[in-house]
Amino acid sequence: QLQLVESGGGLVQPGGSLTLSCVASGVTFEHYAIGWFRRAPGKERRPVARIASKGSSVFYGEPGKGRTIISRDNAKNTVYLQINGLKAEDTAVYYCAGARTGVSDFVPEWRVFGSWGQGTQVDVSS
Repeated sequence: QLQLVESGGGLVQPGGSLTLSCVASGVTFEHYAIGWFRRAPGKERRPVARIASKGSSVFYGEPGKGRTIISRDNAKNTVYLQINGLKAEDTAVYYCAGARTGVSDFVPEWRVFGSWGQGTQVDVSS
């Protein structure tokens, strides 16, 4: 069973950068696409970025588009989310989730992702 643990959140000043990590266990990691989502205070969870199981394809959601980079290191069972030019609106709990794709290297639609991690809090404030 896929288990995910996020880390790397914290308090960051506006304009700063942050890299979040999502470490997976319990499965063959390279058989899973991974997505990042965020839930801002008082708002619904929104998709941020997703990456294919071998990293060949990535897609970005509207939150933070143009300022976020998703990547993965399958040797470390880890997916990263780099966020640059942080703004107050980026304040949220960031979650990662997985979608099993087997040996196929594609990125499922956002709604397919599950097996959520516990999240990591990002606060952008001066």
